[in-house]
Amino acid sequence: QVRLVESGGGLVQAGGSLRLSCAASGLTVSSYVMGWFRQAPGKEREFVGAITWSGGTSYYTDSVKGRFAISRDNAKNTVYLQMNSLKPEDTAVYYCAADPSRTYSWLWGRYDYRGQGTQVTVSS
Repeated sequence: QVRLVESGGGLVQAGGSLRLSCAASGLTVSSYVMGWFRQAPGKEREFVGAITWSGGTSYYTDSVKGRFAISRDNAKNTVYLQMNSLKPEDTAVYYCAADPSRTYSWLWGRYDYRGQGTQVTVSS
């Protein structure tokens, strides 16, 4: 059974940092494109970023480029989302997801496995 469990969310002031973790079981993160998505209240879920199965390349939506970074620890079978210089507009539930494809996608439907999400709230 595949499980993706996010953790590390919380309340932080604008300009602060958080690191989200996505611990995987039932799959090997190094064999998947691992993506992060977020959904703010009243808004559609949006792509945040992804790291390829090789771990060599990561992609980000424009609004987080230069502030967020995705990394992977194969030994822990865990993916991370480091979020710096947080803004109130980053407030959302953050989800990690796994896509068995060899190329990344920004489409939620491409990701076969999804976590339950972790809340990030950025106060102004």
